[in-house]
Amino acid sequence: MEARLRAALAPEVLRLRDDSAHHAGHAGAREGGHYYLEIVSARFAGLPRVHRHRLVYDALADLMQKGIHALAIDARAPDEQQKPGL
Repeated sequence: MEARLRAALAPEVLRLRDDSAHHAGHAGAREGGHYYLEIVSARFAGLPRVHRHRLVYDALADLMQKGIHALAIDARAPDEQQKPGL
């Protein structure tokens, strides 16, 4: 996942956390992992959140069909301030 995101979006920051263990026993856990992504890329500059997420989904297209059940995304441009708590 990280290699695909780096190749597609050239991020300045990329943090990927596997939260799958927190969803053990959840019906969707059999379909793939649960992940949290924090990514900062110049490619996101001027884009609304839905377009930023689309760029991430496009980079991970086949994994979204199998391997990833849930993906929480925090996608920011370099000039955007980091949210507290991240």
